[in-house]
Amino acid sequence: MTDDQLNALKIAYTYMPQAIEVTRHEYGDRYAIVLEHIETVRAALFEAGIDPDEVAGEINPELSPNSCY
Repeated sequence: MTDDQLNALKIAYTYMPQAIEVTRHEYGDRYAIVLEHIETVRAALFEAGIDPDEVAGEINPELSPNSCY
């Protein structure tokens, strides 16, 4: 994967719903498929050495809360 492709994947991931937000009420019968898609993208990020939980702060640092450590 090129750097541009990886960056595009990171950007797309930041706009995906978080798994905890995906419910049958919101997504109907497709909720399981949406969860699978989210997991597929997370796995691709992990394989590229990227922590998916850190992507949003990297892509949009101005929206990321400051650490108090």
